[in-house]
Amino acid sequence: MLGASMQQQLETYLANLREPIELIGTLGDDENSRKTRALLEEIAALHDMISASFDGNASHSPSFEIRRASDHNAAVTFAGLPMGHEFTSLVLALLWAGGHPPKVEQDILGQIAALDGDHAFEMYFSLSCQNCPDVVQALTLMAIFNPRISATLIEGGAFQDEVESRQVMAVPAIFKDREPFANGRMDVADIIGKLDSGANARNAKKLSEKKPFEVLVVGGGPAGAAAAIYTIRKGFSTGIAAERFGGQLTDTMGIENWISTPYTEGPKLTAQMEQHVGEYPVDVMTRVSAEKLIPASKPGGLHEIKLATGASLKARSIILSTGARWRQLGVPGEERYRNKGVAYCPHCDGPLYKGKRVAVIGGGNSGVEAAIDLANIVGHVTLIEFDNALRADQVLQDKAASFANVEIITSAQTTEITSDGDTVSGLTYKDRETGDTRTIELDGVFVQIGLVPNTEWLAGSGIELSPHGEIVIDDHAATNVPGIFAAGDVTTVPYKQIIIAAGEGAKAGLSAFDYLIRTEPAEENAATESAD
Repeated sequence: MLGASMQQQLETYLANLREPIELIGTLGDDENSRKTRALLEEIAALHDMISASFDGNASHSPSFEIRRASDHNAAVTFAGLPMGHEFTSLVLALLWAGGHPPKVEQDILGQIAALDGDHAFEMYFSLSCQNCPDVVQALTLMAIFNPRISATLIEGGAFQDEVESRQVMAVPAIFKDREPFANGRMDVADIIGKLDSGANARNAKKLSEKKPFEVLVVGGGPAGAAAAIYTIRKGFSTGIAAERFGGQLTDTMGIENWISTPYTEGPKLTAQMEQHVGEYPVDVMTRVSAEKLIPASKPGGLHEIKLATGASLKARSIILSTGARWRQLGVPGEERYRNKGVAYCPHCDGPLYKGKRVAVIGGGNSGVEAAIDLANIVGHVTLIEFDNALRADQVLQDKAASFANVEIITSAQTTEITSDGDTVSGLTYKDRETGDTRTIELDGVFVQIGLVPNTEWLAGSGIELSPHGEIVIDDHAATNVPGIFAAGDVTTVPYKQIIIAAGEGAKAGLSAFDYLIRTEPAEENAATESAD
């Protein structure tokens, strides 16, 4: 199961084990069970503190439990094989069960331990999902560090019948006590927040007590990371406030145009950027959503960002890098059946549609790439484009056309996503050349029609926006409000690319530096500092 290099890598990690762990397999006679047995035997052979047995009686087969030998409540169960994106999750589960301390704030571990009640989690993931490892690792951490929490982490592709019976059509999907709990990317603090409402209030209080920053970056994608590195290296106190570090980058699969690196993937590049930012004393605040911007009353004064939690942060200069999100069709059925057949991430959710019929809406690079990826998994792909021709690069168009199970329809306006009452059953579209309305029977619809800038929260702030909702900036990444800059996909800069966002973030950081050294703090700022 594990190649020589992977075995060597795992053996190095397992040297950090502090106490014995047990692997308990529940297996059948199928091929996946044989693979699971081979995996557990290989892991056990790498360290004398690991034992493997195959007398488990878990509800899923194949599955295996990882538990601390001295405390069987410190355990987590994997159903299916946690390989691909989840191999790191497997390694962490082994280390944490074996007593190696997690790289998590003590405050978070304290909140996990303090959670009251019994909580039985089940979570479905796919091996190609970039968003799933965060959830897998969060639930693993909670199960190992709180004896009243259990977690079964299920690879959906290995349990297709179960996925269909529970109508799991998007991952990550979390159930608690057999009932739906959450869908989408979450970290441990997000889950704690749903279980303990008081945790959110405590975190909001901590944020509001922070001293004003010299530079506050709102958004944690490539633009925000680059901006923070540039300003902190200039000696200015810098904070990043973001819903999640990495932004859209974490949802990106293959990246082949990041200069100096022929190929990488979004989650890997995100981790590298996060590690780079972590080399400096940047105050990174995640799981926060900006709700309102109140500019300073005078140059050199403090700008204020109000957060959805009720907390607020202040800074002498602000860099807005809130990025963009997937554009929605806005047709009947789309929102109602989101995660019930309507999806936006083919890499994450594609494996759940193995052998089925799906549509991809959008003929740009993202849409055609999605059709190519899905063609290797699903039974049939219908690629639908509003224009009279695809807009993707020709090399992608040629690749898509080479698949026998890909049908391309142009001049088609999607008008409705239909259902059988529970999940998507098809869509209707208008033929823009003939005016005819046509229906396609489907099991899923993947929407890939571009991006929308995350700027709605800036309404009434005085920040100038373009007709498309982008932040208008000049050659120095400055907005029309002194001391406020912007960078990345949220701005009017053309060509929404990772490398361009990073470069614009660096420019915004340098411009903020220039502003701060040329602008004296306003009297209100001096008064605040003297009071501190």
